[in-house]
Amino acid sequence: MAKKDAPPRWDRKMQQRLARGEAAALGELYDRFASLVHGLAHRVLGDERAADGITREVFIHVWEHPDTYDPKQGPLRTWVAALTHRLAVQRLRATETAALAREGSGTPEELEHKVRRASVAARADYIVQSMPVPLRSALERAYFQRRDYRQTATDLGITEDEARRRLRLGLQLLSTAHDSEAPGAPPGYGGAV
Repeated sequence: MAKKDAPPRWDRKMQQRLARGEAAALGELYDRFASLVHGLAHRVLGDERAADGITREVFIHVWEHPDTYDPKQGPLRTWVAALTHRLAVQRLRATETAALAREGSGTPEELEHKVRRASVAARADYIVQSMPVPLRSALERAYFQRRDYRQTATDLGITEDEARRRLRLGLQLLSTAHDSEAPGAPPGYGGAV
């Protein structure tokens, strides 16, 4: 049995392959995480072209610095998400600061509020994408389809108690999006805003 803090085998192997300079490894990593990276970047920046740029930056960084990933700190997915978040927040700050200086409208406090709001939204997206499918399915039905716990239970073929449990756990996880040091938040999220 593997140690609890041991990273998944795929993560360790991927890091080793990237360190050896295997281009196929970068392609595999891109296939697996590109939509996550682009989605998080877009959520923070609200701009398709800027999200494309951050996506390129993230994968360039991973290719050039695979040794900066520490498997003992968590899964590769979490590291890539935290890197994306950090770069997107830096880009948002830079563009908004430039706009503030150019236009003279707004205050530094408004800029920080905008950055924090985008950061919380990105963390919430990451949490939802990372939560177990049963919890996510229950939340999606309750939120997007406006189903109550009874209807959710019927839709999923589970008991009402199980539907309430899934909804409660999913909402508890989602509530940590505001907590920058939350266990569900990728490392670096707390200090990145």
